[in-house]
Amino acid sequence: MKKISLKNILKKTFKKKTVKKKTKSEKKSVKAKKITKAKNIKKVIKNVKDKKKKVQVLKKNKSEKLEVKNDNLRISKGNELKPEIKKVKKQETEKKLYKPKDYVVYPKHGVGQITEFKKINIGGIEVETYILKFEKDKANGMVPINKQSNLRPLASINQINKCVSILKSKPKIKRSMWSRRAQEYEAKISSGKIYDLAEVVRDLNKGDDLMIDQSYSERQLFEKAYDRLLTEFQIVMGTNLEDAQKKLDKALKRNLEKQTQNLEKKPTNEEAAGQELTE
Repeated sequence: MKKISLKNILKKTFKKKTVKKKTKSEKKSVKAKKITKAKNIKKVIKNVKDKKKKVQVLKKNKSEKLEVKNDNLRISKGNELKPEIKKVKKQETEKKLYKPKDYVVYPKHGVGQITEFKKINIGGIEVETYILKFEKDKANGMVPINKQSNLRPLASINQINKCVSILKSKPKIKRSMWSRRAQEYEAKISSGKIYDLAEVVRDLNKGDDLMIDQSYSERQLFEKAYDRLLTEFQIVMGTNLEDAQKKLDKALKRNLEKQTQNLEKKPTNEEAAGQELTE
């Protein structure tokens, strides 16, 4: 029998566990695992933060949309939307060449009289205009002051005399088609130039020759130019309509028979005095 010693028993019971030393590769693998764990934790935190941000953005967008809808649904007092206040732009200042009661020639309508100045709002712009009255057409027109270059003053007496000489001259009729000539005559009439009007009246004048046929369009153009020239003659000469018409017809050699009959009907001064004595 072996001797059992207390020392041996105690050594066996309280024997230290041998700790194995870790190699370098094992240490590296442990570090790598720790790093990956940390990275994964960071990614999870980022994802959570991103989700929170997205939720906040969506909430903001929803609140903004609701505010816009509420603004659209709001009705102002009196069931009327408030109009936007805009600054009224003014027309560029320009000197007024004409005064009220002045006669001017507007190319498309002929002679007109300025009645007043008026400020009108056109497309948010304040425009100063001349108000024209055309007695013959019984119409009114407006011309902005910045386009007063389209108007022209009445002709002078020298220009009237030159027109009379144009009317007395021989007509210059082209051999082109009537449609082309009609366009040229219309352009001359709408130009508003007094010499062009006189040329149209001279070229389309048939006088007292009833044998010559005149188309409706030709007669219409003649009357248009004749009337415009007559009104300008009347205002410049300061006479009545009959005297101005006599001067025009005399230059054109029109209605000569009527003029002679009127002269024959009118008694002379001596005959009128004799009639008064007999009475």
